[in-house]
Amino acid sequence: MSEIYVSTDVETDGPIPGEYSMLSFGSAAFLPDKNIVSTFTANLSTLDGAKQDPDTVDWWKSQPLAWSKAREDLNSPDEAMKNYCQWLKDLPGKPVFVGYPASFDFMFISWYLNKFAKENPFSYLALDIKTFAWVKLNRPFLEVTKSNMPEHWFDKCEKSHVALDDAIEQGLLFCNILKEKNKTS
Repeated sequence: MSEIYVSTDVETDGPIPGEYSMLSFGSAAFLPDKNIVSTFTANLSTLDGAKQDPDTVDWWKSQPLAWSKAREDLNSPDEAMKNYCQWLKDLPGKPVFVGYPASFDFMFISWYLNKFAKENPFSYLALDIKTFAWVKLNRPFLEVTKSNMPEHWFDKCEKSHVALDDAIEQGLLFCNILKEKNKTS
């Protein structure tokens, strides 16, 4: 079975799942040639008894458009994650989670899939774009930021903090790095 790269972005109201809620998420399933096979997005109602991190709440106040987008058409986490799990299973390949940073986004997606869908089609397959760029750039890891990456790795996209938009933007970045890696292999 071939791989399919599922670029995913989450928006939350705190730093860890369970104690805080995932507010929305978006995924774009990419083939290595940069073609998007399918997308999935959902806005979620907050977890019963969960808190809101004050620093995150302050950040959201500076992003009113993104906040309003993340709070419209809410789904229960149970319904959203079961639908997402089925979407992942229906993709034409083995899903590989892709994130920037994968450590944050995958933590939420994995927790929510396991809690509400009772399974995780990604298993433990998570690819971090920053680490991938680090290998390609041969710089100290802490210097690997988007501002230090080559311009040709980026497609023209605005950072909106709307989960699906950000998932597509980072998926395009991943595919551009992958294309360059494949040229030199």
